[in-house]
Order: sequence, then structure tokens, then C-alpha cells
Amino acid sequence: MGGLSIWHWLIVLLVIVLVFGTKKLRNVGEDLGSAVKGFKEGMRSEEEPSKQIKDGGQTIEGEVKDKKTTNV
Repeated sequence: MGGLSIWHWLIVLLVIVLVFGTKKLRNVGEDLGSAVKGFKEGMRSEEEPSKQIKDGGQTIEGEVKDKKTTNV
């Protein structure tokens, strides 16, 4: 009584396909997949610098200044 059966889900899926069309749904799926892939790659690249620090890597910070010469 409280749950939806498989027939309810099939009718909902059919209505969604009729409203949006298969091409639009395919494009949404591709966009979602590429977004998830980009997120995973971003998380993986975040982990790599922290591994370098644990392996004994060093970060050297400094400031570059322009050397200006003036003729008086």
C-alpha cells in the first residue's frame, strides 16, 4: 500500500520519455556522466600533491621582485 510497484515505475518512465524525448534524455545522461567523470578527476588530482608531501617533497615559497634601474 505504501510502496510503488514495478508497474508504477514503468508508467512514470513512459511519461518522462514522452515528455522529454529520448534524444534529450540521452544528452542529459551524457552531461551528467561527463560531470561525474570531471569531478572524479578533480578529486584524484587533489590527492596527488598530498602524496608528494608525504613522500618527503618540499615546497619552497619566495617572492620575485623586478630590479629597476634608474639613470639620474
